[in-house]
Amino acid sequence: MDRNTIIGLALIGLILVGYSIFTKPAREAQLEETRRRDSIARLDQIRALEAARQEPAPAEAQMDAGTTQDSAAMQQLSKELGDFAASAVGVAEEVVLENEVLKLTFSTKGGRPYTANLKEYQTHDSLPLNIFDGDSTIFALNFFAENRGINTGDLFFTPSFKNGSDEEGRAYKQLSMNLEVTEGSAVTFIYKLYDGDYMLDFDIHLKGLDTYKTDRMEFDFDFYFPSQEKGYQNEAMYTTLYYKFHGGDVENFKSRSKKDYEDATETTRLEWVAFSHQFFSAILIADEYFEGGYMSQHRFNDPGPYVRQFATSLDMPFDRTSDQTIGMQLYLGPNNFTSLKSYGDLGLQSVVTVGGPMLRWINAFVVIPIFNWLSRSMTNYGLIILLLTLIIKTALFPLTYKSYKSQAVMRVLKPQVDELGEKYPKKEDAMKKQQATMALYKKAGANPMGGCLPMVLQFPILYAMFRFFPTSIELRQQGFLWAHDLSTYDSVLDLPFTIPMYGDHVSLFTILMTVTTMLSMKMNNQTTATNSAMPGMKTMMYIMPLMFMLILNNFSSGLTYYYFLANVITLGQNLIFKQFTNEEAILKKINARKNKPVKKSGFAQRLENLQKQQKSGGKQLPPKRSR
Repeated sequence: MDRNTIIGLALIGLILVGYSIFTKPAREAQLEETRRRDSIARLDQIRALEAARQEPAPAEAQMDAGTTQDSAAMQQLSKELGDFAASAVGVAEEVVLENEVLKLTFSTKGGRPYTANLKEYQTHDSLPLNIFDGDSTIFALNFFAENRGINTGDLFFTPSFKNGSDEEGRAYKQLSMNLEVTEGSAVTFIYKLYDGDYMLDFDIHLKGLDTYKTDRMEFDFDFYFPSQEKGYQNEAMYTTLYYKFHGGDVENFKSRSKKDYEDATETTRLEWVAFSHQFFSAILIADEYFEGGYMSQHRFNDPGPYVRQFATSLDMPFDRTSDQTIGMQLYLGPNNFTSLKSYGDLGLQSVVTVGGPMLRWINAFVVIPIFNWLSRSMTNYGLIILLLTLIIKTALFPLTYKSYKSQAVMRVLKPQVDELGEKYPKKEDAMKKQQATMALYKKAGANPMGGCLPMVLQFPILYAMFRFFPTSIELRQQGFLWAHDLSTYDSVLDLPFTIPMYGDHVSLFTILMTVTTMLSMKMNNQTTATNSAMPGMKTMMYIMPLMFMLILNNFSSGLTYYYFLANVITLGQNLIFKQFTNEEAILKKINARKNKPVKKSGFAQRLENLQKQQKSGGKQLPPKRSR
């Protein structure tokens, strides 16, 4: 073979190797496909066995055939599952574990929670609120025993109950789901629910599995999160998967696309994984840590029965001993920031979307404490938002006043600035005009940015509110005036069509917010020294509120109600400032200040001395004598 032939064969080989690597399924896909095939095969065998048992046997021949079929099915199960085969046949039954706030229905098939109902909450259409419900939920332990794949979700457990109390005197109800393999080996799921608590203790007790050469164990927790709210857009926006690294930070899947898509990641040691809805969460927490995990979510952006499909496969800290208990906790409840924070340093409150590091600080230490303090003394959340707005605007009053005062100074200086524009009308004199304008501001003691900076400092508060209201569960299904639910949009008119960005309804609070924003901008425009060189700025000032109206029409009515109140208070403050501001007195002070010599800064004085030294040929000038 010549060199070209050898090179060609080598390239073909590399292409084939690369293709095989590229098309090779990922580990999780292979495992999932194996589990699916095994489950289907076992299900067919179980159905055949149960059908054989239920068939009538009027004749001895039929009895013999049924016995033969039954025996063949059991032999096949024994071949695939070994000692676990006896637990693969049974009838699924439901048992209930509940307290004052949480009702959990368990299935003996898989020994798993089948339905999680929050008693104190309802869906937007007044139906019972279930975090998950039905056969779409996977809650199972996967492992190999003597090279046989075992999935506890396919096996039948025996339930038993007991009541008790812990060392602190807290009463609890306990459900044990026992899967006895042989006399000396068993898998037991132990669920312990305390009175009035959304947190469920969940322990897996493994006994005698070391005799089966049990290797790596994985725990699968998957389910479809149902849609609970009227505003599907916001619900989908604030529903995602969170996870916390062992001794590290909390991460989550970010929004990336408007289309349906799937997020996935594989990590090292984890402390917990949370399936977080806009207002509710299911969080699986390790007493110590999970060795690692594969997590994914599929987003459904079109309105439907579900907003997310969540899936996790967590590596359990199995030590291959004859008797081991793996401790966990399962939180099934509301996303209440204060309640989640009360569970210690787990950082569960991170599932409540209140913004990034800076905004989280504002909401966690300012807004939420004030909101909770007001909530303890009144139940009308429209009034609570009003008082919250008054408190925040009062705290920001010094900045607002400073901004208005700075605008007043710039306003009285505007005629003199216009004179400089007439003095330097040419474009090539723009630098001279700028220098003369800055010199005028300096003599008058005016700061062109003095009116902007105080307003900029208020933006974090405004944006913190933007993140606080849509995820505040306290506002959920709380009505005020025409708004039936302050956590979602208010609608005074349903449209027979959908407007892009705007939606299919008219939100009155959003319109009021837009109108008051325009009035505030108009008043500010009249009392501010505007620049005639930028006439387009006036148009932009009115386009922006219209853009916000399109965006916020589908947001929380509590948020648009807050912005409306903030605008009204700002308008009132500006009217009061205008009554107590004497522009003639301000102009007199400015003129008096202009006649005084401007004191040079230390840096300017040193720079002037350096220039004089250079002009004198480097000779040191003697210091001026003071008279």
